[in-house]
Amino acid sequence: MLIRNVEVAGHGVAVDVRIAAGRIAEIGPGLTGRGQGDVDGRGGALLPGLHDHHVHLAALAAEAASVRVGPTDVRDRTAFAAALASGPPGEWVRAVGYHEGVAGELDRWTLDVLVPDRPVRVQHRTGALWVWNSAALRAAGLEGDGRFWREDERLRGFVPPVRLDLEGVGRRAAALGVTGFTNADPHPAGGLTQMLSVLPQRLLVMGVDEPVKLMLDDPTLPTPAQLAGTIGEIRPRPVAVHCVTRVQLLVTLLALDEVGPADGDRIEHGSVIPAETIPWLRRLGVTVVTQPHFPAERGHAYATDVDADDRPHLYRCRTLTEAGIPVAAGTDAPYGTPDPWAVMRAATERDDVERLQPEAALRLFTGEPQHPARTRTVAVGALADLCLLHAPLRAALDALSGELVRAAYVSGRRIAPV
Repeated sequence: MLIRNVEVAGHGVAVDVRIAAGRIAEIGPGLTGRGQGDVDGRGGALLPGLHDHHVHLAALAAEAASVRVGPTDVRDRTAFAAALASGPPGEWVRAVGYHEGVAGELDRWTLDVLVPDRPVRVQHRTGALWVWNSAALRAAGLEGDGRFWREDERLRGFVPPVRLDLEGVGRRAAALGVTGFTNADPHPAGGLTQMLSVLPQRLLVMGVDEPVKLMLDDPTLPTPAQLAGTIGEIRPRPVAVHCVTRVQLLVTLLALDEVGPADGDRIEHGSVIPAETIPWLRRLGVTVVTQPHFPAERGHAYATDVDADDRPHLYRCRTLTEAGIPVAAGTDAPYGTPDPWAVMRAATERDDVERLQPEAALRLFTGEPQHPARTRTVAVGALADLCLLHAPLRAALDALSGELVRAAYVSGRRIAPV
């Protein structure tokens, strides 16, 4: 197969790219011969396929069977109640994306006032909390106030099956040039890898593949020594530690100092990275996989929910890269937009010192799956996981839009358009 007349970084003229056995076999102008499915690139840029380095695929696939009740979906308590009451009577309602700005704190009795006659479960937009009404608790034979913190694994057996639109997830991502995912669930369900295998993208599942995901929550936070012990039991495998608060990051850095870093260690989110920890991160050599779109998507809530001392340190990008700390990004979908181009735009439109240039924003999604900040290139010998654009790179960097994606390939096989 030949992809002809494309712009490839490092080549001053339009070139052809030959693909054989799933890899790039040759790059140069005017390559001879024809292959099955040859493509005229018409001068568009040929990039490494995008890799979403932090996503929750099963939850994203369940969105098609869910009601969205976030602040941008329902404006107030009345609209929230109407959304929960939608659908056939008697059937379970799965609502996602909730934030207290919509209707305040939730428990079973609050939901009962809104929807007393059908089972309802509402997920907070962080993904950490489910709240069930009394009808749902009765149907499952459970008791309590209906608030379940990080209990997804236990709750799976109590709810009716949810239709997962994995084919749609894969199709929509491919149309955006996404050729790979890192699934970031902390406790992957049995058979998850097989279930996700229907996706056309290359797949890394944390916990099954490296790294191993470790969840931290402030109410149950281990001591640095306890976390070091846990990491020591996992070694020599690298870890990806969920850090969304200042104290979680400090405990993680202390633990890594004690046990020693490993190649491939990651900080997930790095929501709050105080300036004084930046030299520490650099010394340890860990990669930060962050979400630079969250300040844009959640800015109104952050203005009230986040401590004023932490706001200057949210979702750092530029200061980390300038300090020599490896940085990459994931969408965290469905808890953020699934569109990596929207994430890139958000990274370039920030109104603080963390704003990135478009080239740096693109690199957030072109890293190797297990080394997210190690940029892949279109080069001879590389896997043919590729994203072909309608336009040259300069125009693409100006727009940072998925609308410029013309085709996506995994191991040389076209996965979009289908």
